[in-house]
Order: sequence, then structure tokens, then C-alpha cells
Amino acid sequence: MRILFFGDIVGSLGLAGVSDLLPFLRKKYKPDFVIANGENVSRGKGLSFKDYRALVDLGVDCITLGNHWHSKDQIDHYISRADRLVRPANLIGYDKGFGSLVFDTPEGLLRVTNLLGQAFMTENVKPPFEAMNEILNEGESTKFNFVDYHAESTSEKQTFAYGFDGEISVLVGTHTHVQTNDARVLPLGTGLLTDVGMCGGFDTIIGADPEMAINRFLLLDPEARLSFPEEGRVLINAALIDLDSMDGLCKHICPLYYVDGKERTYGQN
Repeated sequence: MRILFFGDIVGSLGLAGVSDLLPFLRKKYKPDFVIANGENVSRGKGLSFKDYRALVDLGVDCITLGNHWHSKDQIDHYISRADRLVRPANLIGYDKGFGSLVFDTPEGLLRVTNLLGQAFMTENVKPPFEAMNEILNEGESTKFNFVDYHAESTSEKQTFAYGFDGEISVLVGTHTHVQTNDARVLPLGTGLLTDVGMCGGFDTIIGADPEMAINRFLLLDPEARLSFPEEGRVLINAALIDLDSMDGLCKHICPLYYVDGKERTYGQN
């Protein structure tokens, strides 16, 4: 099975970039299943129903979330009937929607799970290790297990992947919006990329307008609010993952990096 995963889609510019590039990537790589992290689609925070439908209409098979999962209150009204949307599974005190979903694919059953990390994060969540153990032990058995681990700490993501090496197919990290250079297959067959990166403005600070970010974080302007450009050069970060059809483990994982539709290589600006 081949999975194409898009890192955090930020704002309308990121959504437009995915819309433009996805047909090309489908033709080039022929993925069997497409997943995207959508927690930043709607004006940089959260996911509106309109944008959820836009991703589905583009042909995205599953959409994961993160710490901004509830930044748009309207999600309470549609999350339980959004059959392609996976919110963090380790939330405490929230029972709407799905933290893990199983999809019936021609290659076999694929489980997609979304988890929030704990290190340097402000959300109070159930420990991810505990939540994942419950899903694997109590949920429907599946050949393929895909995990979007939304967390700040790269070491936390690596620790989780090694802890479940051989039990899950792949762990991709999201949240930092910066693609890491550590794609690998672990000794027992789990694929790992600690952060896939983002889809949004290339000339930005993790998707936000640089001037506003400087005003907020360097000049400590209490009135500064992050804004997300709607035009400019577009960055698309994704990952291509090949899973073995026999045992469900990872054969290959490769990061993808495109700027304005062109694949970027080392040394290019």
C-alpha cells in the first residue's frame, strides 16, 4: 500500500497549493490512500465544515487534526458525522467524533489514529502510550496502522515510534511545520518521520506573515495577531510511504518538498 500524507495545511494558500499539486502527485506516485493534517486550514486555526468538505472534494481520503482541533466551535456540530475526520484520540472529556478510524481499502484494513503529545504542549490529555495501547488491544484488528503524532518534541515522537516499533506501520509527526530530515524504517519495521512539515506560504514563519510574527514574539506587542497570507510562493511538504501488503509494516518512507509546484533539491532557494 502506498500512502501520500500532507503536513499541516495552513490557511487558504496551503489549501490552494494542495489542490493544485495533488493531481500531479497522484499521477506521478499513484498513492492508494491520501491523508492530510487539516488542523490549520481555516484562517490558520481549526477546520470549518466548508474546508473539511473542500478537502474531501479534492479526493483526500482522511483528514487528521491536532492541538487546534477545537479552534472553530462549529466542529461540535459536524464532527460526529464527518466520516473522514480523525481528531486526537487521547482527548479527555470529549466523546464526539473519532480519534481513530478504520478504512476498508483494496489492500486491506487501514487504521488512522491521531494523537496529541505532552512535552511542551498545553493540552491536558491522556498519555499517548496508554491511548495507543487501548486502541491496539481493544479496537478492530487491522493490517495497516498509520499514526499522526501531533507534538512539539521530536524526541517524544521518536520515543513513541520506537515504543511501538513493529506494532504500528508508520508514525508521521506534525505540529512544528518544519520538515525534518530523519525519515527511516526502524529495526522492527515501523516507518518514522518526526515532522512532515507544512503546506502554506513559503515566505512565512511556519505559515504566518513574518512582520506580524516579529511584532508578537520579538517586539512583544500585545496587540499583534498572527495573519496568514493568501498569496505568494507556496510550500508543499508531504511524505510518501510504502507499506508491505503481507505484514503491514513499512518498506520505505520519503519526505517530499515542493515550492510553487517544483520539487526542491539541496541548495535551491
